[in-house]
Formats: sequence, C-alpha cells, structure tokens
Amino acid sequence: MDSAKNEIRDNMQIDWDAPIRMDDGVVLRADVYRPVGKGKFPVILSYGPYAKGLSFQEGYKSQWARLTKAAPEVLQNSSNSYQNWELVDPEKWVPDGFALVRVDSRGAGCSPGTLDVWSAREAQDLYACVEWAGTQAWSNGKVGINGISYYAMNQWNVGALKPPHLAALCIWEGSSDYYRELCRHGGILCDFLNSWHPRQVASVQHGVGFRGAKSLVTGEPVAGPETLPKEELAKHCADTPGEPKRRRLHDDYYAARTADFAQIEAPLLSAANWGGVGLHTRGNFEGWLAAGSQQKWLEVHGDTHFTHFYSNYGETLQKRFFGHFLKGEDTGWSKQPRVSLNIRHPNEKFVRRDENEWPLARTKWTKYFLRPDGQGLGLDAPTAATALSYETMGDGLTFRTPPLTKSLEITGPVAAKLWVSSETTDADLFLVLRLIDPAGKDVTFIGSNDPRTPVGLGWLRASHRKLDPAQSRHYRPWHTHDEEWPLKPGEPVELDIEIWPTSIVIPPGYRLGLTVRGKDYEVDGRDAALPNAPYPMKGVGPFLHVDPDDRNPKIFACRNALHFAADKAPYLLLPVIPEG
Repeated sequence: MDSAKNEIRDNMQIDWDAPIRMDDGVVLRADVYRPVGKGKFPVILSYGPYAKGLSFQEGYKSQWARLTKAAPEVLQNSSNSYQNWELVDPEKWVPDGFALVRVDSRGAGCSPGTLDVWSAREAQDLYACVEWAGTQAWSNGKVGINGISYYAMNQWNVGALKPPHLAALCIWEGSSDYYRELCRHGGILCDFLNSWHPRQVASVQHGVGFRGAKSLVTGEPVAGPETLPKEELAKHCADTPGEPKRRRLHDDYYAARTADFAQIEAPLLSAANWGGVGLHTRGNFEGWLAAGSQQKWLEVHGDTHFTHFYSNYGETLQKRFFGHFLKGEDTGWSKQPRVSLNIRHPNEKFVRRDENEWPLARTKWTKYFLRPDGQGLGLDAPTAATALSYETMGDGLTFRTPPLTKSLEITGPVAAKLWVSSETTDADLFLVLRLIDPAGKDVTFIGSNDPRTPVGLGWLRASHRKLDPAQSRHYRPWHTHDEEWPLKPGEPVELDIEIWPTSIVIPPGYRLGLTVRGKDYEVDGRDAALPNAPYPMKGVGPFLHVDPDDRNPKIFACRNALHFAADKAPYLLLPVIPEG
C-alpha cells in the first residue's frame, strides 16, 4: 500500500495512512486532516507511538471522563470522532485553516519497523516528517509540532536537528532529561517505564493487528493491517523498561535521548504543570532555560495532565502561538509575556501572573532550617550536636513551620541540604514538600498523573551525591550520576537535593512541612480509586520507585539518620516571593 485513502468527512479533507518514506526505505503512515478545497495551509504535526487511529474515548476511558468533567467545552462544536490521546482535535483546528498531520512512529500503529522510543532514529524520522509536511502541495511550508508528553518530549530532540521547515514548537508537559526526569530520579530507578510501555506502547505495536483495537472511524485495526506472532513482535521492539534498570549511571544511551538544547532555534512555547511531580514539571523549565531559541515562552498551570491542553484556555493559547508563527496573523502574541505563571493557592485556585524571567529576579532565597527539637522548620539554625533516626520503610521524619501569621508565596526551584548517614553503604532520600491546614491535614492538589499530589518532590541516592559545579546553582543542584560514592555505615555525608519547581501561596494559619523518607510518598495509604484508572493513585501516580533489584532491601530497608551540629545545619532553601 503506497497511496493514501482519501475522503471528505465532517467538512474535512482526510488522507488516511499517507505514506512518508524514510531514508532507509521504511514507510511511515500518517493521517492528514485539512480544509476542503485548494489552498496552502500551515501544518500542526505530531509523531508518536500511541496509534493515531485509537480513539481517546476508547483507549483512555478514565482520562476522557475526567477531561470532559473538568473542561466540558471539549464536547462543544465537535463530534469528537477524531479525538486521539494527547493531541488536538482536528474538528477544532481545521476550520481555523490548519492542516493536522498525525504520524504513527516507527514500529507503532500502522508504521512498520523497530519500535525504539525516544531514540536518535526517531528524531531523524521526525525530521523527515517535518520536511515531508512542509513540502506537500497543500502546505504553506511552515510546520509546527504540538502535543502532550511523548509528543512534547521528542520536540526537544528534533528541534536541535533544525529541520528547515520547522517553524514553531509547542512543548506541553514534556520532560527534557531522559535520565534525571524519566528513568532515574536522583539516580533511583523509576518504575514508570515498566508500567507505561506494555500498557500504552507495546499494546499498539505495529503487527498487533487484529489482536488489538479497531478505529471507531474507519473500522481498521489501529496497530496495522497484519497480525504478527508475538515472537516476531518482540524481535522488533527495544527493551525500553530494561535498559534503565541495567544502566545505573548516566551514559551514552541516556545522552542520545537528551537534546543538545543550545542547537534549538525554532520559536517555542514550553508549558509545564506544577502538579507534574515525577515527569511533567522539571523538563519544561530546564529545557526552556537551555534552549537556544531567541523567541521562547514559558507557561505554567495546574490540574490534570490533559485538562488545559484541551480547555478553552489552552486551545486559545496554542492557536495564538501557532497563528502568529505559522500564519503570520496578528494574534496578540507579540505582546505575550515571556513567562506566564498560574500561581497556585489551596483548593485548586490559580491566579495568573505575568513575569519576565525564571527563576523570578525578585526571589528572596530563604533558608528554613530543620530543627531536631520538636522537628520544627524555621529561620534559626540549630547549634546542638545530635541526630534523628528513622525507619526507611516507614513514614520518615516531618519538619513543620509554626502556623503562619501572614500569607507566604513560594514560587520557584527548591533545594535542600542534609547530612545523612545509613546503617549500610547507601541511602535513598525521598523529600516531600507538604502543605498542612489548620486542622493538621495534608492539602493536596490535582496533578498531571494523580489527583492528590503534594506541593513538591525531590529524590537522591546518596551514592550519587557528586555534583557538577558548572551546572549546579545554589537553588538547583546538578548531580553528574557518572560514578557511585558508597557510604561508610554510620558516617554522615553532605547531600544537596533538588526539589522540582513549584508554586504555592500559603494562607495564614497553614504550615509548610518537609518530610524526609526512605520510600515513595503516599497521601494516606489509600488509592484514589478512580473509575477505569490505569494504575493506583496514592500521591505520585505511576512514578514509583519499587524495583527490588535497584533498591535491594539489604541496603535500603534499614535505619537512616539526619545529623545536626554547629557545622551541620540542614536546611530547606525556599524561593520566597515578596508581596507587592
């Protein structure tokens, strides 16, 4: 099959499975949605492994129900027949004069080949797809890439390759550092890939065919027209979950999946989620800061991973951005602030504020010291020499400020300095920034992948404490992860721990808490139990650190201790934003 099937449907010209030939002869398949009739249109392109023919409503029932409840405008002015996970709706973009191109990535959906997510080969393929889309008869030669998560993460990589027809990048909640943000938080193996890959990727690998789902629109199998034996599928699928488990230290494998950000030139909009603890916060800040683009904007919001991508707020933002760079229209984007933050308050209240930079120049970096007496958190450093120990498989130690007498805004990167010892040769540190209400209960927030996330999270394996002084900032330590420094049992070591960027306005009467643990945070031990949820949701969603091989109980299930002395005053460095 070398030609696309064409039809006019729902006031769109649709090309099903249009062929895009790669330099090695592999033919990828794309669905193209464009206005009816002649004309040249700007292109919104995506490339990913989730099967372009899989209906959002069928493949992601729980998320669709949550989306339509949170943003009911999604159901307006669209049949929603073409909704696809983490991509824009053609029925809402084609009428505005855009052509949408959805490409099944190599080895996924209707595209043959070896499935190797985020690989250098994928970045080359995406480059070729951009150039194909930019040179079609119906294209105006300007291609923008848009999408959430996977469809955002691969934008950093292709952006650095600089395809000539790439005109804009909208990177919505996508990590940018394969090692630090996706595979190994602070050097600790994250279980996400082990959960995500079989559920969302291998299930629609090219060749699953009639064993998998069918398109509700065309009736065709979303994972290709042929059904291959499982043994054959395995030969053409990289061991994505297994590689990070085998690769404890940062090496060429991770480097090949992390962009050379300085090479990015295309205008970009980077949209982060305060509640994206585990994958969808840090990368949007770090990538935005490092990108070489002269024209770049940062936006930060809350709520689920998908709500504001599809809401009127997000759709309007994206169309203003792409209308400016792909159409040359006066959308007001020339007046868009470089940084737009939806400042977070309790009870899911957000107040938008425009800024000029990140971190904010007026930040008052303030040390809140951990105090062993009463486990307080305050401005005075402790001087007494002592230690507090905790069971690493328990709830850890929590340090709290007194109830605040006036509101306090914390917006920016957060860091902690601790002195820690272990009974063994290593220690895993899980830091939790918590908001505590006047009744003493945790206040949680709707996050990208869990409905009850804390204010912030940070991780570090003590043997990975080596810092890169050139990359480190006082508010954001940077660990090299290129060698392991084992601990001597009972001997404290100095640890600088990054807590991912956050925002919270703490009202009077509330307290801020820092918990030091030896395992993943849980709100109350109970699953949120959402209907059709794809994984348990206890506070960190699928971003767990539970692999017994990576976290050998003989080493990590023990007692750790925090140490205090005149020359060992542990603290939390907070980005306090002055009022006014």
